[in-house]
Amino acid sequence: MIKDCKIGNNVKIPYPDLVNLYECKIGGNTFIGPFVEIQQGVKIGSYCKIESHTFICSGVIIGDNVFIGHGVIFTNDKYPRVNNKDWTLLKTKVENNVSIGSNSTILSVTLGKNCLIGAGSVVTKDVIQYTKVVGNPAKLLKE
Repeated sequence: MIKDCKIGNNVKIPYPDLVNLYECKIGGNTFIGPFVEIQQGVKIGSYCKIESHTFICSGVIIGDNVFIGHGVIFTNDKYPRVNNKDWTLLKTKVENNVSIGSNSTILSVTLGKNCLIGAGSVVTKDVIQYTKVVGNPAKLLKE
């Protein structure tokens, strides 16, 4: 289902019946694979690639030229509970030129420009620009 979205020019959604996009904004020349859900208020920049089975929740802002691998999960709640009366929407910012490996989980953090998140990582803290992090919890990769 695609409902009430602002979608830029040349966005490719090869399987529109296999995505859930609602009340979000997607920049031009972006690719969105099957089984992706993008929730209300999410903003995605131009020239991004979002692979299959990815979940992008409300509160996420993604810059330009960002790669998001298969099965990436974003969260917007530090202490999830059934009772939502005290719930606060937490924000996530993904700056330009970031790459996020498949099966990573991204908590409410900032991912600095040109950083790389290794596959399967669980990112619990901000990642500074031009760095690589891996693991659970994600830590700086020393090469």
